Amino acid sequence: MSDRSRLQVDCPCCEAQLAIDRETGAVISHTAAEAPVAGGADFEDLLADLDRQKARAEQLFEQEKAAMADRDRVLDERFAEALRKAEEEPDDAPPPRPFDLD
Repeated sequence: MSDRSRLQVDCPCCEAQLAIDRETGAVISHTAAEAPVAGGADFEDLLADLDRQKARAEQLFEQEKAAMADRDRVLDERFAEALRKAEEEPDDAPPPRPFDLD
């Protein structure tokens, strides 16, 4: 895969390196950033970070839910088109017999 077909992005949340396909937007690879050493954060910082992670997870869930709803619509349209074609061009030939396939 060429470098022109992918994007290199730094994640603003976890500072990981992401390689993203330009055409589909799918994540091709993920390189995690080094985890900082714990001990410098207090409870309030950890709680705020947990809230940010929860909000991010909810946002990702909503995006996937919208993508699935759109996927259902696209599949329904494809099925309707195939059904329309099948009705317009009926196949009058009988199906092949299993004995004829040998």
